[in-house]
Amino acid sequence: MHPLVNLVPTACFAIVLAATSPVMAQSSSMTFFVTSNGPGKGGDLGGLAGADKHCQLLAQTAGAGAKTWHAYLSTHAAGGQPAVNAKDRIGKGPWQNAKGVVIAKDVADLHSAGNKLDKQTALSEKGEVINGRGDTPNRHDVLTGSQPDGTAFAAGDDRTCKNWTSSTQGAAMVGHSDRIGLRDDDASKSWNSSHPSRGPDGGCSQNDLKSTGGDGLFYCFTVN
Repeated sequence: MHPLVNLVPTACFAIVLAATSPVMAQSSSMTFFVTSNGPGKGGDLGGLAGADKHCQLLAQTAGAGAKTWHAYLSTHAAGGQPAVNAKDRIGKGPWQNAKGVVIAKDVADLHSAGNKLDKQTALSEKGEVINGRGDTPNRHDVLTGSQPDGTAFAAGDDRTCKNWTSSTQGAAMVGHSDRIGLRDDDASKSWNSSHPSRGPDGGCSQNDLKSTGGDGLFYCFTVN
């Protein structure tokens, strides 16, 4: 056998490795992403535990599963359990997307007007841009159940689809991953608290979320 024949597999492997290593390196350092897809049951995410599990699974497929991931979601007080604030479920920062861009240095920065979240930086775990207003389909509504400061709504004001366990009851507060809305007021351009979901089924079904420009997506952050 010609000696060059044995070099071909090695050379091909080296080329593939060189082409993929930078991508894997970026993904492994990722500490924030928007889910590329949701569980598919509208606002029923299996509660906070189910949402966290989804974040962890997607992170693992992207090469960042060694970290602990939590969904940025609030829940209201119910059944003798206290409310949970989305901002308290994530780490201290800083957080960066799959391309290495820092979107916020800490919790205060994340909830300020100075954060770096927009359509080009609020990327999925795959490093892809999420469809926004003007795209087909629009998927910029991101589930949060939160007020602008990252805290839960008062008990009795369901903005969490029964604490992320229902696709038939309640509504969900959503933010805009592209920070673009139908109106020019600040609320419609908020990344975490733009408007409640609505639709023919009440607001929490997968069809409801799609009808207002969503797809059951949510934010995932690492926990330091």
